[in-house]
Amino acid sequence: MTSGFRLMGIMAALSVSACVPRIELAMPKEPITINMNVRIEHDINITADKQSVTLLQPVVCPGAKNCPPAK
Repeated sequence: MTSGFRLMGIMAALSVSACVPRIELAMPKEPITINMNVRIEHDINITADKQSVTLLQPVVCPGAKNCPPAK
């Protein structure tokens, strides 16, 4: 009977050890190369109301009293 129990114990140990998942992380031997052919184009449009445009215009005659308004 002891040999039967011994055999069953060995079989149980083998079956349990076969079901253990194994995860392995390894670094690649060569570096990872990513080739990207990218063309980026920008088209920026800025709109402003008349009051903002007037505020942003440079002052043409800072010392004169009768300056023409900015266009």
